[in-house]
Amino acid sequence: MELELSIGFILALNIIFAVTIVFFERRNPTATTAWLMVLFFLPPVGFVLYLLLGQNYTRQRMFVVKEQEDRCFLQETFEEQHRALAARRHSFTTPEAEEFRDVIFLLLRNNRACLTDGNRVDVYTRGEDKFDALFAAIRMARNHIHLEYFVINDDDLGRAVVHALAQKAREGVEVRLLFDAMGSRAGGGSRAAFEELTDAGGKIGVFFPSIFRVNYRNHRKIAVIDGTVGFIGGFNIGDDYLGKGPLGRWRDTAVRITGEAARMLQLRFFLDWNYATGEHSRLEARYFPDGDVPGTTPIQIVSGGPDTRWNPIKEGYLKLINSARESVYIQTPYFIPDESVTDALRLAALSGVDVRIMIPCRPDHPFVYWATLSFIGDLLDAGVRAYTYDDGFLHAKTIVVDKKAGSVGSANWDVRSFRLNFEANAFFYDAAVGADLARAFEEDLALSTEITPEDYQARSRRVRVKESVSRLFSPLG
Repeated sequence: MELELSIGFILALNIIFAVTIVFFERRNPTATTAWLMVLFFLPPVGFVLYLLLGQNYTRQRMFVVKEQEDRCFLQETFEEQHRALAARRHSFTTPEAEEFRDVIFLLLRNNRACLTDGNRVDVYTRGEDKFDALFAAIRMARNHIHLEYFVINDDDLGRAVVHALAQKAREGVEVRLLFDAMGSRAGGGSRAAFEELTDAGGKIGVFFPSIFRVNYRNHRKIAVIDGTVGFIGGFNIGDDYLGKGPLGRWRDTAVRITGEAARMLQLRFFLDWNYATGEHSRLEARYFPDGDVPGTTPIQIVSGGPDTRWNPIKEGYLKLINSARESVYIQTPYFIPDESVTDALRLAALSGVDVRIMIPCRPDHPFVYWATLSFIGDLLDAGVRAYTYDDGFLHAKTIVVDKKAGSVGSANWDVRSFRLNFEANAFFYDAAVGADLARAFEEDLALSTEITPEDYQARSRRVRVKESVSRLFSPLG
């Protein structure tokens, strides 16, 4: 009798969740269908998964205040630049920015991502180089250091970063460190891991403390030093990102930005810090110093997440693909696109554009890996060329178009990055930076294996089943 009551209770809850999904959450139809299948055909599993992964209605109520605050901070600068671009009065520092004006205008309008012109960009594809540069910037800090990372592990690298920050805090430098509760808990981090920093006077913030919710995590990787130097990309902080974890060698991409875009990263940090801590820190002039323009690379810092009305990073990707005339190079560990992205890549390839996608050869999440292979397979017949990177784990999140423009950041090519997590990317318009990233991609081809249409069609029945099952549930979220 008790068992029957329990089953009846779970079924009743599943019906309530189903009604919520259909009538209140206004999900994508594909995601709605996937959720309804799970709820009705796997009742106990569906119940638990919905508690962990679902509840868009709750998300909308949680982040509406954050969206309103972000808009207020960005409105004044946005309106001024929007008017200049609309009237075509804005002068660009590179011909690539003029060529990709439509991309710039899109991101300005749908994300208030202001264009910054005076930037120098250094590209890092090895963890050793990226963290050497980060430690060097920390040592040079004179006023403040702001770090925001999804994962900060309590391991050798994580402790070294915390120690370096604590040293600067003892010197009187203002230090703020923001991390995601789930990301850093999963990596072994906790508040106890930051005691040296807090004892030295540094501050820590925890984003979205609920560790029982897989969605709505702060997946951004940002560092800002003295408001003049910034870092953004795919590297988290931990030994894994130096190739010392179970996945072995680690291939990622990050950029060091010196110049005006660092101030946009600073603004992004404060918006997240104020939301997570409730401090509402003042945006003092010392956080946004004026200085000599060190370079000419135009950059927009674009943010996406549950607090944005549209999907600005995905839409930036789409606009770049649609603007391509010669080539599109994409690197991503997870490739689970929606129909709009698939269509854009297919149409580009059918139009004669050299479209290439590189994914890892080994999975860190098997379910996602098999779904990724399934979506890659859909594109091969259209002429898209795909590769598995064989020299370790590929974690880079990049796109380079015509070797002139592109994006580097934290956003993967999947539904989680496009709709569920907080992400940040730097969109650039400069042939010199584009050439650097294209060269890195082409060098990686020598360490990769191409997935040909013939190889894909010859995959085993077992692989086909794994792909089908993984793809069926990929829209969940």
